[in-house]
Amino acid sequence: MSQYAGAPNGKSSQREDGLSDIRLTFFRAFQGAVWLSFRMERELEEAEEGLNTAVYAELRTRLVTGRMAPGHELSTRSIAAELGVSQTPVRDALSRLSAEGAVSIRSKRRVRVPPMTRERFEDLLRCRLMLEPEAAALALPHLDETHIARLRQIDGALDAAIATGDTDAYMQSNHDFHFTLYRASGRRTMTQLIETLWLQFGPFMRVVHGRVSGAHLNDSHQAAIRAVEARDGNALRYAIAVDIADGMGLIGRTGLATPHEALTP
Repeated sequence: MSQYAGAPNGKSSQREDGLSDIRLTFFRAFQGAVWLSFRMERELEEAEEGLNTAVYAELRTRLVTGRMAPGHELSTRSIAAELGVSQTPVRDALSRLSAEGAVSIRSKRRVRVPPMTRERFEDLLRCRLMLEPEAAALALPHLDETHIARLRQIDGALDAAIATGDTDAYMQSNHDFHFTLYRASGRRTMTQLIETLWLQFGPFMRVVHGRVSGAHLNDSHQAAIRAVEARDGNALRYAIAVDIADGMGLIGRTGLATPHEALTP
């Protein structure tokens, strides 16, 4: 009897073991599916973040280098089509730029680059003169021979751009020269504040190129390089201040408002 009595218990135990194995297999499969779903969602988020960052960076570059003119109307649909993306990352980028004062959002699909008024121009000039000479001086202890060589290279490219009338190259080289100095300071907040000013003034900066190309200005970039080599903070402050005041002052002296530049008085 005992021989037969134990048989059902053995089969039951086997069935329970089998069910446990099935449950374990199912749990592992479920766990794997959840993990895979999490990874895919994370990768999708990272891809979206990367796309948003890329679109934002592209629009920033266009503003800083003046490829978007003051008063110009922007279409999110047109920008999205040009960049080969949906309108969502474009809207996100424009929202960030609006918060930085670089554009004004008029509706869901239309955005405007603010026109340059005299009051706004003078405010930007004052802020630049307050921040940028000091940022350059703070960077001085961190500037080495590699930075000096880079500054000379950029200044040469800028001179060549002026000589050939290459506005895009002029705008990019001028930006690169200044921010090679400012970023060397390692002061992120100050650099971000200056970048915000350039975002707002960049669309108008092309006017400087158009008028500087036929005007005599002091070579403040060369003076800045000499100040860096001499480790002279006061001279560097002065060179950057003169560079800012020279270019922006030229516009102030010759007048802001011209119809073809889409400016307002």
